[in-house]
Amino acid sequence: MTKHSVRPGSVTVDPRDFLAVDALLDDEERLIRDTVRQFVGDRILPGIADWFEEGIFPIELAKEMGSLGLLGMHLDGYGCAGTSNVAYGLACTELEAGDSGTRSFVSVQGSLCMFPIRAFGSEEQKQEWLPQMAAGEAIGCFGLTEADAGSDPSSMRTTARRDGGDWVINGSKMWITNGSVSQLAIVWAKTDEGVRGFIVPRDTKGFTVNDIHQKLSLRASVTSELVLDDVRLPADAVLPEVVGMRGPLSCLNEARFGIMYGAIGAARACYEAALDYAGERMMFDKPIASFQLIQRQLVEMLVKVNRGMLVAMHVGRMKDAGTLDPSHISFGKLDNVRMALEVAREARSVLGANGITLEYPVIRHMNNLESVLTYEGTNEIHTLILGNKITGIPAFG
Repeated sequence: MTKHSVRPGSVTVDPRDFLAVDALLDDEERLIRDTVRQFVGDRILPGIADWFEEGIFPIELAKEMGSLGLLGMHLDGYGCAGTSNVAYGLACTELEAGDSGTRSFVSVQGSLCMFPIRAFGSEEQKQEWLPQMAAGEAIGCFGLTEADAGSDPSSMRTTARRDGGDWVINGSKMWITNGSVSQLAIVWAKTDEGVRGFIVPRDTKGFTVNDIHQKLSLRASVTSELVLDDVRLPADAVLPEVVGMRGPLSCLNEARFGIMYGAIGAARACYEAALDYAGERMMFDKPIASFQLIQRQLVEMLVKVNRGMLVAMHVGRMKDAGTLDPSHISFGKLDNVRMALEVAREARSVLGANGITLEYPVIRHMNNLESVLTYEGTNEIHTLILGNKITGIPAFG
């Protein structure tokens, strides 16, 4: 026996961290993960079933998240925490273990709204908005998707034209997270020079927001339509440092990174609920965890959750090292979200009829993940991105 060998049975295996991913984290990453996990346990899980059923997002959580440094946490300066991308991803995992709506709120605020101001904004815009957004005192929304321009955002109909020293925007945006609770919107519009991004304060004349109701997914999240009717903005409302689709697409890539990690949190919550339930639910005088078919289901969930976490960790390390291609994030978003949905459905089966109630997290996660599968690039779009990358042949359109 060499000094590196380990006797069979001498290593403790944790069914909730089977591949010991915890050992891949440094002390700061572990502290951030544990802090967010405690926040979710203390502030999200006790109320989430009621919020989901009532269709509300408790906006007071924004400042609490800000005080923890979660908003724009992977950005530098202007009140932002400046963590690693992996640390941000781990926070997203824990937030989505609570609910996809919670993680969506943080993703939209940090990756879709604060990121473009930090990356493409003027110094004045950064100074004005980023500190209050990092503190949760100002909430943002991201206006890109339109009713007839989802997977092809370049076909947007929203326009911005110059009028003297001002800009005038007309159009509408659909499926906008945080819409009616926001103080500003990052709106993307076609101009004579190409697609430009604009900071639109919520109280601007001609800017109205209509919430979308009767959702059966992401119910604990605000989803809205933005309507811009001759919205007049000063010249300094435009993000000066980007023209073209590179602007909004880079924001989407930031958000997709968080989703890649977040989906694992939802999957893990479903797997752990099924594992606990199977050990307690008695059938034929023994726990259902003793049956072969149930063990097969639990193992399938275990493998998918651990595989997804390893993918996310590897992609996260690549992002921190600067060796990442956007298609790597498409790989993670594509596989981790569909994996999470499969885990949720498997867990629902293990829980039987109890799996459709909000007493357990499974049906809530399963419904949410149907939206996560679609937003920030559908499963099909990410498939085509990867197909283009490996063949060199674009199959879009």
